[in-house]
Amino acid sequence: MERTRPEMRELGSALVTVMQDTGASVGMLYLVPPGRSALRLAVLSGVPLEFAAPWLRVSPGEPIPIADAVDRQQMVWLGDQEAMARHYPRPGLVLPYRFALAALPVSTGATRWGGLVMMWPGAHPPELSDSESAVVHACAERMAAVLDRAARAGRPLAPDRPPLVVHPRPSPPDGRQAAAALAFPDRLPGGSCALDLDGRIAYVSASAADLLGAPVSRLLGTLPWEELPWLDHPTVEDRYRAAIVSRETTAFTAVRPPGRRLRFHLYPDATGISVRITSDATGDPPAAADPEEYRQGAPPVPPPVATGRLGALYHLMHLAATLSEAAGVRDVVRQTAEQMAPALGAQALALLMAEDGRLRLAGESGCPPELAESLYSIPLTADTPPVRVHTTGAPLFLHSGHELHAAFPRSGLPPDMGAWAFLPLVASRRPVGTLVLAYDQPRAFPSGERAVLSSFAGLVAQAMDRARLYDAKQELARRLQAGLLPHRLPRLPGLDIAARYLPAGVGMGVGGDFYDVIRLGPSTAAVAIGDVQGHNVDAAALMGQVRTAVHAMAGAPPADVLARTNRLLVDLDPGLFTSCLYIELDLAEHRMCLATAGHPPPLCRRPDGTTDTLDVPPGLLLGIDAGAHYTSTETDLAPGTVLALFTDGLVESPGTDPDEATGDLAERLSRSASHDMDGLADALVGHARGSAPRHDDVALVLLRTHEAAPAAGKGPG
Repeated sequence: MERTRPEMRELGSALVTVMQDTGASVGMLYLVPPGRSALRLAVLSGVPLEFAAPWLRVSPGEPIPIADAVDRQQMVWLGDQEAMARHYPRPGLVLPYRFALAALPVSTGATRWGGLVMMWPGAHPPELSDSESAVVHACAERMAAVLDRAARAGRPLAPDRPPLVVHPRPSPPDGRQAAAALAFPDRLPGGSCALDLDGRIAYVSASAADLLGAPVSRLLGTLPWEELPWLDHPTVEDRYRAAIVSRETTAFTAVRPPGRRLRFHLYPDATGISVRITSDATGDPPAAADPEEYRQGAPPVPPPVATGRLGALYHLMHLAATLSEAAGVRDVVRQTAEQMAPALGAQALALLMAEDGRLRLAGESGCPPELAESLYSIPLTADTPPVRVHTTGAPLFLHSGHELHAAFPRSGLPPDMGAWAFLPLVASRRPVGTLVLAYDQPRAFPSGERAVLSSFAGLVAQAMDRARLYDAKQELARRLQAGLLPHRLPRLPGLDIAARYLPAGVGMGVGGDFYDVIRLGPSTAAVAIGDVQGHNVDAAALMGQVRTAVHAMAGAPPADVLARTNRLLVDLDPGLFTSCLYIELDLAEHRMCLATAGHPPPLCRRPDGTTDTLDVPPGLLLGIDAGAHYTSTETDLAPGTVLALFTDGLVESPGTDPDEATGDLAERLSRSASHDMDGLADALVGHARGSAPRHDDVALVLLRTHEAAPAAGKGPG
């Protein structure tokens, strides 16, 4: 397996070393699998894998520290829990404990391998010291070197599933120390036990076993809250999580049936937790105001779904926060498939959506091929559990594979799964699909767990309903905008043309960027590009009107084209403003004439490779003043010249200076010696897409003149 490769072990060793050198309590290394864009957890140290389940996969742009660190290529530092909650409320909700965190990129030059997350105990100062920062950055560089070496050898590293978990190990004592250590806790009053970093009992004294009411042999290697049901309570898990994450002493009181009160003190360090257990013989009931105490006689809480009930609650909150940010159906399907299976302890998850009289597989996680095939497309007339649940709206829990095939002998589902949960997805009182969970072992599904599963399904159904509406609106907007842009560009001898349009980011709506290339004669053409204010249907409609007006007036001098279009827009009074750049090309005379109405001037790469911005007198935006005056500028257009017309979305993004971005664009245009305008357009737009999140549309038109063009005069086209 991938995790056993020497390079992966070297990464794990580097992670443990940097944690020991800086006093960090948790370390997480994320990698970008080859050919993918999302981060995946590759190596984990310091906490159980279940703690990291909500963040096994991190998409670009997710509002969490590691995504920002990789996107910005700089370290993100959060000095305390308050800073986490303020800047990143979603993980702050799931981790309500004291800690400090650093997230930094792991990269070699322009190659982004992934990112590194380090967490320190709650007692860490609010600032990262210079020495700690140097050690952490050196570790990131060492990891990047390992990844670069593997890639150069033709064997790039990819994260395995599940990730590699490496915990620091305590130094083994010699024989005398070991004997003395074993005798030491037996001399103390009360009992002692030790938990490893996965929460399992690694040592328990005889007196502790007596207090817990179970033999030592039965307790070793188990999770306390699973082996001792009376410890299965949110308070217990919360105190355990707090000790692991914050590395601070915590305590709670539990009541062992029939009524014996026990006090637990948890003392964590880098290798595990020492637990001191004493008998609380006061006989007084736990104080109602004490959040660290609870009574066995309190109202029952459902059994665990993940590591414990509190874990299920955190997963539920995390999924709710995640789905609230999911835009389209694909986002909801991906988040559901990737987060719910680990949260619920299921081996396989499938999301089926009703469409055209069938339940169709929309997304899955962990499904073996046989299961995925059986769920791929199911007629709504079939007598199968997913269809039954979809049509009745009632969940179905089957405790074993035998129960499944006894109730549905022709279900077509594979017989080797241990238990099944089929949950209806109902939104706005309308069934939209079925959620399928498969487990490898028989399962009781007590009432509490059924309630949690139903809550998960309800969140997914509501998110899916919103996502479908969003997708429908986006598709309508996309079709409207596509219908208003040119379907094809004219061909002119002596001129290569390429145009690209890139919609704004998710949730920005339909935009108003437009372009057009108009053939005026055998060797003359006009080019227009512009940007209507706003991102809505009104902006798109006005964009269509502006493009039509410019097209109708093409052939007049550029300044007149803009002036006439401006007067038309003022008369229409749409309440929106428009920028526009208009250029007329004469390929036979090697001249061009241009004018602008508040639009960025074009970049010009001359035949010798020098690139600059053309000097064009600025004009007022269209639609403001009917008497606005525009000025035409005429200049040479030597054969071999490349013109780049663009909207501001290509050079504007949060945190960047537009002038610097325009200079970067000019440099990229200058460095490219390609005569392939389509390839150059793809490269420029691709760089804009990958360099930073885009909150505006992008339109780009590239023009390259040839050495020879037929001579002919102007004429209406």
